[in-house]
Amino acid sequence: MQTQAPVTGRATTRRAAPAEAASPAPGAPGAGSGPRAAGWLLVAATVAAAAGAVVLDVLTPAAAREAAGATPGWTVGLPGVGLAVPTALLLRRAPRNAVSWVLGGTGLLWALDGLAQSWLTFAVQDAPPLAGATASFWFVNRFGAWLLLGLPLLLLLYPDGRLPAGRWRPVAVVSLASTALLPTLLLVVPSEIADARTGSRVPEVYRSLDLDPTSLPLPEAVALPLLRLAFPVAVLGVVVPVAAVVARYRRAGGEDRRRMRWLLWAAVVDLLVMVGTLFAPGDGASFALSLAVALTGAAVAVGILRPRAVDVDRLLGGTLVHGGLAVGVVLLDLAVLGAAGALLGDAFGERDATLLTLLLVAVVYVPLRDPLWRLVRRWVLGEREDPYRVVSDLAERLERSDGAEEQLTAVAAGIAEAFRVPYVGVEVDSADGGRLVAEHGERPGGVQSLPIAYRDEQVGRLLLPRDGVRAHLLTRDERLLADVVRQAAAAARASSLAAQVQASRESLVTAREEERRRLRRDLHDGLGPSLGAVVLRIDTARNLAATRPDDADRLLRQARDDVAAALADVRRLVHDLRPPALDDLGLAGAVRQQAERLLPPPVTVTVEAEGAADLPAAVEVAAYRIASEALANVARHAAASRVRVGLTRAGGDLVVTVADDGVGIPPERAAGVGLVSLRERAAELGGHCTVSCPPDGGTEVRAVLPARGGATGDRA
Repeated sequence: MQTQAPVTGRATTRRAAPAEAASPAPGAPGAGSGPRAAGWLLVAATVAAAAGAVVLDVLTPAAAREAAGATPGWTVGLPGVGLAVPTALLLRRAPRNAVSWVLGGTGLLWALDGLAQSWLTFAVQDAPPLAGATASFWFVNRFGAWLLLGLPLLLLLYPDGRLPAGRWRPVAVVSLASTALLPTLLLVVPSEIADARTGSRVPEVYRSLDLDPTSLPLPEAVALPLLRLAFPVAVLGVVVPVAAVVARYRRAGGEDRRRMRWLLWAAVVDLLVMVGTLFAPGDGASFALSLAVALTGAAVAVGILRPRAVDVDRLLGGTLVHGGLAVGVVLLDLAVLGAAGALLGDAFGERDATLLTLLLVAVVYVPLRDPLWRLVRRWVLGEREDPYRVVSDLAERLERSDGAEEQLTAVAAGIAEAFRVPYVGVEVDSADGGRLVAEHGERPGGVQSLPIAYRDEQVGRLLLPRDGVRAHLLTRDERLLADVVRQAAAAARASSLAAQVQASRESLVTAREEERRRLRRDLHDGLGPSLGAVVLRIDTARNLAATRPDDADRLLRQARDDVAAALADVRRLVHDLRPPALDDLGLAGAVRQQAERLLPPPVTVTVEAEGAADLPAAVEVAAYRIASEALANVARHAAASRVRVGLTRAGGDLVVTVADDGVGIPPERAAGVGLVSLRERAAELGGHCTVSCPPDGGTEVRAVLPARGGATGDRA
């Protein structure tokens, strides 16, 4: 999982979010208290209208509703109630965003349409009808058509409340005008012409009402062609807003694109609901429509106010997969029932055929339904529904693999097959600073990185595609993936450590033999001949001492110089085996002396030692070498003014810290020989060494060396 460090040290600007751009922060001066109050009144009116429709529907007898050929008004106003909550949130946080008012106005219009429907059915029971019956009929049959304008307006204004800019703006205005043509015509066209266009007749109970309070005396030759044109034009008026949304989505980036994906998710949900209403007509369709409208309003509110509240990409992928599978299963169920009914319908009576069809479906198809569902899900999403199988398959792959690289390749292939993703990359950091990499599939342009942790320490990364339905992981998928990766990381880490141990053994044997060869060469070719020459000069000087004392004295001086040179060689050999300063000054003093020798005088060096006495000889040498190498790196690269060296005994470990206030190490720079040697020296004793750059600058080398027990061996 990726994290991004904040940018500091410079002034930054950002583009305001649509909700912020549309209105000041809540509670700020001029935050739009007037529009907010009006918005709350709008929401209250919506809820009150829906409640009134419920009351009237309860008071209206079923016979009166059948005579009027009307549905309960509360089912018509229910979508408006679904929009009330998102409208309230938007009007509270973004009262100056036009989307808030479009959503609120649409919800209110829906609720008023339901109230008018309920009052109309209730009012026409009496003769004459109660007051307001004519206005209710006009609202339901004429003015309610303005609901058609809500969706195009929402598409064109989302998310910032402004129409598309540039060449899209005149096209958007024309599109809205074409959508408004049908509602306008329905206000002025006589009812007889409108009914002739739809082929319907007004129920007898409405004949006593004034059906044309706002109609104009338009001739049928003019009004009917206009109506026939207005209906397809109203449908085509949605095409331009959809195209504008697609264009805006393609241009958007960052947070704006995330907001547009919320609208895309709402479109997917609406499409699934529309497909579902084909198989659930009547009241089921009304509830499905209300649910779709409510979810659309919720998506719009979240997209504008808090687009990061939920991972919309994961939500969108899950909705597509699970919704598509659910629709597929329903279609398959209907196909099986229809086929069975068609095959058996002619052989038996209707009742017997129905019973036999249900029996065959229950006996043959129902037992296969769940396995088919799992098979389709496995084909789409992989084996993630069966965690035990995923883990066991990976364990089997690891058992058949030899070496760290083969195991990582097996892990990548296993995850790719288990989660049905086209690409998987596995990176594991090795103790020597290197990195083992295994990939399965072709790497896409965008990947997401998930950390691989082993014993609370990040040891690598898992790379998965960032885009695509199968790339979106649910919470349970992440837990399964964490279990799989933990097992794989342990195996890869063990193989890597085993290879490093074997390499260390070979390196130790090689180093020992090379050291022996060097000592033999230095003693045989250097110290041996030097001492032999000293013996010859001393013998010659003894022979010349009586007769030629000056020559004898010269030979003795030469012998003395040869002995001094031999003594220097001995000291060099001894220093290579163990720095004498450790025996003369102790670890802290030797490190302080080395710092004074390596760093120029302007650099302030502080050596702090606590419990650094009575250490094993190998630990002392390793600590001295690590500190010396770190100080040398400071002198060569850091350009530091202060250096702090810490030698601290913590439990059974010696912690060596060298910190400076220099320029640090660039992130893209690969580890050099010096940094690798630091890690190798610590690893030789079973410890570890890390090199980091703290946020406040500089570089810190921290080595932890096991130091159990006291000093061994004698000091000179």
